[in-house]
Amino acid sequence: MFSRTFLRIVGAVVLGYVGWQLGRLTDGGDITNPWLLAYVGGGAIIGLVVAPWLVSPVASRVQRAIVRTSIHHFVSGLIGLAVGLGLGALLAPPLSLLPGMWGRLAPMAVSLFLAYMGASVVVAREGDILQLLGGSFASMTASARRSARGNPILLDTSAIIDGRIADVCQTGFLQGTLVIPKFILDELQFIADSTDSLRRNRGRRGLEVLNRLQKETTVPVQVMDVPVGDAEDVDSKLVRLAKRLRSPIVTGDYNLNRVAELQGVKVLNVNQLANALKPVVLPGEEMALRILQEGKEMGQGVGFMDDGTMVVVEGGRRYLNRDVSVVVSRVLQTAAGRIIFAHPKGE
Repeated sequence: MFSRTFLRIVGAVVLGYVGWQLGRLTDGGDITNPWLLAYVGGGAIIGLVVAPWLVSPVASRVQRAIVRTSIHHFVSGLIGLAVGLGLGALLAPPLSLLPGMWGRLAPMAVSLFLAYMGASVVVAREGDILQLLGGSFASMTASARRSARGNPILLDTSAIIDGRIADVCQTGFLQGTLVIPKFILDELQFIADSTDSLRRNRGRRGLEVLNRLQKETTVPVQVMDVPVGDAEDVDSKLVRLAKRLRSPIVTGDYNLNRVAELQGVKVLNVNQLANALKPVVLPGEEMALRILQEGKEMGQGVGFMDDGTMVVVEGGRRYLNRDVSVVVSRVLQTAAGRIIFAHPKGE
């Protein structure tokens, strides 16, 4: 209630002043002239009625835009604005020498134009400007970021959708700050809005994993919106950002893994981590196993360990859907994972 009343008062004052200026231009500024009072009164009444309806939506949009804008863009915009206003101040004295009304309007118009152009140019070319400052400044910035929030670790879309990174964070083995670039978040949202049900479910799962990371783990999670130059695809943006921050990338994507390693970026592959943490099984060891399905070869049965490792049991077909003790005969490591071959105990 107070805000609407305040807006009405401000609107009445501003439009009343505008009416005063219009009256001066038309009637010479004679305060006894009824037309001058009509201009002022009409402007004030219009301001009282219209101001809340005009200003409130604009103020709400400005507030939402400020909240969505990253701190990097906001600071860059302020710097560009200051530069533009400075140039406008330098041009104001000669422009004020123009005859008549132009001498009063030109300095203000030029200052506003330069302020807008300065803010727009600096924000649009922020990445190039930072590169012009030199590698030492970039290193100093990266070191300051690390000391302020710990070593940043970038998350790829595949690692988020996979979900195992949340379990790793809950164990406390991962140290540092998980950083989700804004373009990764946008890709997740795009996948979640897909018309294909499978992609839509994958995207929604990724958003749920992010929510779990923020609420259920002790590892700090931060969404970062920084410019990454002219890179088009998401993988190129992620690698370029990792090189700038000197941060590793957590991913489950084989292609991204190779591309990042070729460019000197450290990669933390969740699939490699899962394989490394699988229990070691040696030939001759015994284990209890439930045969769930038939194998490819005659008489084979197939079961799975708790971690999902496939166990092929020679002669295990007759134990289908039953628990049996088996002895490991050999372990085969393939590109798709590890396969254990065994035979029933006593055979």
